[in-house]
Amino acid sequence: MLAFLPVVIDMTILHVAVPRLTQALGASNNQVLWIIDIYPLLMAGLLVPMGTLADKVGNRRILLIGLVIFGVASAVTAFAPTAQMLIGARVMLALGGSMIMPCVLGIIRRTFEDDKERGLALGLWGTVGAAGAAVGPLIGGALLEHFWWGSVFLINVPLMLVVAPACWLLLPCQEQTTPGHWPIGQALLLVMGMVAVVYAAKTGFGGNQPLAVVLLTLVFGLAMLVLFARKQLRAAAPMLDLSLLAHPAIVAGIIMAVVVSGALAGVELTLAQELQYVLDKTPLQAGIFMIPIMAAAAVGGPVAGWLSARYGLRPVASLSMVVAALSLDGLAVQDFHAPGLLVPVLLALLGLALSIGLTASSMAIMGSVDASKGGAAGSLEATGYELGTGLGITLFGVFMSAIFGRNLTAPVGLPPNLADQAAVSMGNTYLVAQQLSDDQAAALVAAGKAAFSTTHSVLLLTAAALIGGLAVLVFFLLAGMRKGTVRH
Repeated sequence: MLAFLPVVIDMTILHVAVPRLTQALGASNNQVLWIIDIYPLLMAGLLVPMGTLADKVGNRRILLIGLVIFGVASAVTAFAPTAQMLIGARVMLALGGSMIMPCVLGIIRRTFEDDKERGLALGLWGTVGAAGAAVGPLIGGALLEHFWWGSVFLINVPLMLVVAPACWLLLPCQEQTTPGHWPIGQALLLVMGMVAVVYAAKTGFGGNQPLAVVLLTLVFGLAMLVLFARKQLRAAAPMLDLSLLAHPAIVAGIIMAVVVSGALAGVELTLAQELQYVLDKTPLQAGIFMIPIMAAAAVGGPVAGWLSARYGLRPVASLSMVVAALSLDGLAVQDFHAPGLLVPVLLALLGLALSIGLTASSMAIMGSVDASKGGAAGSLEATGYELGTGLGITLFGVFMSAIFGRNLTAPVGLPPNLADQAAVSMGNTYLVAQQLSDDQAAALVAAGKAAFSTTHSVLLLTAAALIGGLAVLVFFLLAGMRKGTVRH
């Protein structure tokens, strides 16, 4: 849990820093999206190779190396002077994080053989994951109240100085490993394929690359993934056991991980910007506003374990998605200027439901595999989380920009080039406003706030529809589940 916490905090701690980082580095909207999601997207490509490597050489060794890389990368990231260097430093963070995450799940799977004990352990893991992601904006806001934007990364360094020695002392040196060599060629195929496909999706939806470039990148990525899959099916000891995907419970778990983590990341990013840009809250105030999500998410993991043991995983997973969808529907139509009691209650319900859903996805996946495949299954699950987070930020960011641009009514007399620049994002609106007279700046900011409020409602309703559809899909995919276990 100690090793896992900094990695999940780093997924969301940057959200409240976006406005200040954008202005400090003069970052474009596209650069901001890359700064945020290069971390989860690259991790999505690296997690399966690192999970299988951990199965072969030991979780303890890979975990310790990952912690060191993560700590060093955090220090480099904190002092990056340009947007380009910050993106490069986030690549280093992704490498370290991809070594940490599957090892944590692999260690849990190897340690707990009993279904109930494993359910409780995964519940605690889910709590740390959901609460860590939720507390990220609060920690980020508190740091930005007193320090510069780089402090949201520098906080990882003292954490690593505590966590790495603790793991070195507490984890057993001897552990069972899987024999055979680690096929680095297959790992490179997977990484190139996933990154190329995601890049094609990102630039395709964003419309910032020629269609020919997008299609070529997509074809290249798909070709790499097909070649990787063929090698896995033919290999005597494949890097990724694709037979795991024959279990409907594992498929359901991965889909839940992708959609729920994507929606959560997109919603948090949207709320963080709404609170600061539209309601003029400080980063700390924005973090405090989202405390109900954090507090409720903290209890969701153990609650999911208890409910699943009592009623079965299928109804718990499906109903949690229904509650999350209804909560998002409610938040989409609320006035955040006068939140009253209803908005905190809806935020708490959302945090609780999504935390239960994420834990349920973990229980479905990890309960369907033998202990010897714990690292591989853990990396599959973690890939779902990271891919969902990266795609969620990308698609929400691109969707946000498109809706915002359509709803922004530029003040009369604003030059067309500045109007086009302001229509890209709310951050750009503030940057353009700095170049205008006081009256024009005030009019442009007011127009931007109105446009972003509309954008925020559309995005939350879209997330609600996605999660509502997921509830139905999960209900059918988990038809083979029994109470407390998985039917193989």
